[in-house]
Amino acid sequence: MAQSRTRTWRSYFESSILLQTRLDDELRADAGMSLFEYHLLLLLVQADGRMRMGDLARAMVFSSSRLTYQVGVLERRGWVSRQRDEHDARVNWACITAEGHRAFQKAGRPHLALVRSLFLDDLSDDELAVLDRVFTRLLGELRE
Repeated sequence: MAQSRTRTWRSYFESSILLQTRLDDELRADAGMSLFEYHLLLLLVQADGRMRMGDLARAMVFSSSRLTYQVGVLERRGWVSRQRDEHDARVNWACITAEGHRAFQKAGRPHLALVRSLFLDDLSDDELAVLDRVFTRLLGELRE
């Protein structure tokens, strides 16, 4: 039983690293952005273009300093801007720019095709449902 759990953990661990590496490599080659940059832009798009920096750091599973650095990188590229909240000076917002939206859209189609071919297309509906339940539960537990 212990060997089966160890094998499962190792298969998950190694395949997830390989999958993320492959997705990162392809995004860099196709769109000039990393997987983390794509994810940050995705979160902003899904949040109607802006998120509080603290909320974005939690969603990215980044420290505040790492997020500040990453947003700075995307600011220099013209993809993101930072805005201070007009009602609370302690709050900063990360906002996707029009140029960032275009970069995200350009990257999106080939990235999603690769996600499908490397991950989603090989799984049955039942397998996807199990993975969704397992990882949604784990995500909730780990974020607590």
